[in-house]
Amino acid sequence: MFITADQITAANKANLDTVKGLSAKSFAGVEKLVELNMAAAKALMNESFSHAQAVLAAKDLQQALALQTGLFAPAAEKTVAYSRHVYGIAVEAGAEFTKALERKTVEAQKALNQVIENVAKNAPAGTESAVAVLKSALSSSQSAIESAQSSAKQALAMAESNITAVTEQALNAAAAVGKKA
Repeated sequence: MFITADQITAANKANLDTVKGLSAKSFAGVEKLVELNMAAAKALMNESFSHAQAVLAAKDLQQALALQTGLFAPAAEKTVAYSRHVYGIAVEAGAEFTKALERKTVEAQKALNQVIENVAKNAPAGTESAVAVLKSALSSSQSAIESAQSSAKQALAMAESNITAVTEQALNAAAAVGKKA
């Protein structure tokens, strides 16, 4: 079986569509990050001025120190919330790339299987064992790819779980420090 110009054109069009879609998703992710950063900067500016006014309005040193100390826990919580938003945006964008990669991998596997089948059909007599070895190698490589993808998904899930646990510990520690102060 020979590849025709129409098949090459169709493959190129499909690849261009994939790149276009991924570029749009990447841009959307950057746009979300810019919006998040603008909102965070605006909130930080407003809160900083409000806090500065409160500290300047303090009646004594003890009240000013209490205001400063009371700022720590909410700042830690806001930092964690910001980090979660950034992480969510990154995970969303990464999921789109993963889906596209998995689709392309499946397409490539199907195309390779089709080539192997065509080779098997058109192979000269006596080459059956070589074709069988080729099919076995293809099957093994596909199993290895599926296993690697599964392992990667498990590792990502474990990393997400660890990040959540560490974040909760950090928040608890910040709250404890805020209460002691």
